[in-house]
Amino acid sequence: MLFVVGSGTMLELRQMRILFATGNENKITEAREVLGPLGHSVEGLVINGLRPNFDEPKHLGLDGVAEAKISQAMELIQGSELESSAILVEDSGIFLDAFPEWPGAESSDVEKEIGLEGIIEKVKHSGIYGAEYRAVAILSDGKQAWKSQGVCRGKISDRPRGSSGFGYDPIFIPEEGDGGTFGELGNEIKNQISHRKKAMLGLSNLLKSPSK
Repeated sequence: MLFVVGSGTMLELRQMRILFATGNENKITEAREVLGPLGHSVEGLVINGLRPNFDEPKHLGLDGVAEAKISQAMELIQGSELESSAILVEDSGIFLDAFPEWPGAESSDVEKEIGLEGIIEKVKHSGIYGAEYRAVAILSDGKQAWKSQGVCRGKISDRPRGSSGFGYDPIFIPEEGDGGTFGELGNEIKNQISHRKKAMLGLSNLLKSPSK
């Protein structure tokens, strides 16, 4: 599979029916808002009435998880009425400056194990509050794949604040915000500055790049 990670290297653009391999409707809406203006449709990937689950090799990091998911999704639609569609996958995680590359791809597992208070205690003990959300998005039409990354820098708060969003949002204060956590800013503002939005915009830019 050919990955396009920089501009100016795409094949002739065609309108695509994009199936997003996620169960999160907010992610689907966000992708539709970014890719829809290019003439592409975006909907959730549903097979036999169900959203498929994927094996995630989290030890390989965000890129490894995203690449594994795109390969599995493409295999699932082969020979079906969805075969002519494009597949979109996205994987994201939070990275703490005090602990390089952690929790990363294991962010959801770590949250379940020690909770947000556990993360705050680790950060307080280290004295290093810097953090960033990262996202990796891959879009494939079966012949070519486009990969983009998005980063949102910020820091960890001293306590959970706000109830919007999910995961680490109540303890993550983005640099581009007004000092509030993602949990306080709400989805409308978060979606404009989030790591995921930046990854989707990156895909959009790749798709709009002129062929050479």
